Amino acid sequence: MKFYLSFLMVLGVLSSCTHPLSVDNKTVLTEASAGDAGMSEERLMRIDAMLTEAVAQNQIPGAVALVARNGKIVYHKAFGMADNEAGRSLQRDDIFRIASQTKAITSTAVMMLWEEGKFALDDPISLYIPEFENPLIFEAFNEADSSFTGRPATRSITIRHLLTHTSGIGYGMIDDDNFRKIYQKAGIIDAFTTEDRSIEENIKRLAKLPLHHEPGEKYTYSEGLDVLGYFIEIISGLPFDRFLKERIFDPLGMEDTYFYLPDSKAERLVPVQNRAAGVWTRYEADQYYDPDYPVKGAKTFFSGGGGLSSTAADYARFLQMYLNNGEYNGKRLLSRTTVQTIMTNQVGDLLGDSGNDYGLAFGILDETGVARGGRGSLGTFEWGGYFNTQYFADPVEQSIGILMKQTRDGRSDETGWKFRLLVGQAIDD
Repeated sequence: MKFYLSFLMVLGVLSSCTHPLSVDNKTVLTEASAGDAGMSEERLMRIDAMLTEAVAQNQIPGAVALVARNGKIVYHKAFGMADNEAGRSLQRDDIFRIASQTKAITSTAVMMLWEEGKFALDDPISLYIPEFENPLIFEAFNEADSSFTGRPATRSITIRHLLTHTSGIGYGMIDDDNFRKIYQKAGIIDAFTTEDRSIEENIKRLAKLPLHHEPGEKYTYSEGLDVLGYFIEIISGLPFDRFLKERIFDPLGMEDTYFYLPDSKAERLVPVQNRAAGVWTRYEADQYYDPDYPVKGAKTFFSGGGGLSSTAADYARFLQMYLNNGEYNGKRLLSRTTVQTIMTNQVGDLLGDSGNDYGLAFGILDETGVARGGRGSLGTFEWGGYFNTQYFADPVEQSIGILMKQTRDGRSDETGWKFRLLVGQAIDD
């Protein structure tokens, strides 16, 4: 019943919005005054005060914030430091590792190919990547040699399962101890590397590893989008990075979004920082993170789940395409009907009373989330990244909020929820 009601409500939000300032499908983001977009300049300044205070209190070293409404960028500012050790201040066009913000872009690529009739969403992935035939469900772990035992799954992993984190596949670097050790032994790369590795090689290794549960049974955040990056190569016949550039980044004008930055833009990359003894310093390499990524190394591994770097302005174009029902700057990437499908709850009640459902590309704010306040309207779509980046887009208010940071110690960082609240309270029409 919840699935059906959510479908009807989100469908109404996306297709029947009658807000007097709502944009048409051809809207291209331009900078404008707050008043031109039905927002209060005075109230937007509360974001200035909040982020300035967060930097002063050492919650974060710095941030780039962008707010758009009705196709108008009304707020785009940088605060604090990009690199405290080097004394470099943040700039609006600095480039950030967006990590899991990559997932929505990969999902979009999948749905573009689906629109072409290349496959069905409920096709088993083993039809295209045979290594995924006969998956095993994890049963026991042997600490002595990091081996495992499992039982045969009774269901196949489908493309829909991979899009919705219901496949049962794990996520080594952020998984439980057993799965971390199993993935490490298999040499699985989760997102970031300078090694000479292809996604084909990585995914074929991953296919031999156990699942947390039967496909479709639970929601388990996973490397399913990495699998789909390789799947896109198989279906399109193009390298994954080239497909994204030609079919998404170039049409949307996303000129600063890459798996690996060109040398000419490397100096704009914001280093990940970690706070130690009250001082922000560059985060050193560990088993999950290579600070040379994405500017050095073999530059051959394209992680569909977390490998991209981008700017606030580039990602705003991507989100505006969705608010435009699949079109941006005269280029249609997805049909309106496909966007409606993407924005429909696909996981039933698997997320409980979290306040979110999950579609085919994003987390989606449900009735419970709306009632809690400060998060947006019904159907607001959202996600974030491992290195402390956040975004949301509200289809009722036609608003976008993006907050870019690069940190590994966020225990005292309250800027994410405060930023979202402050964007909403600045609406003034």
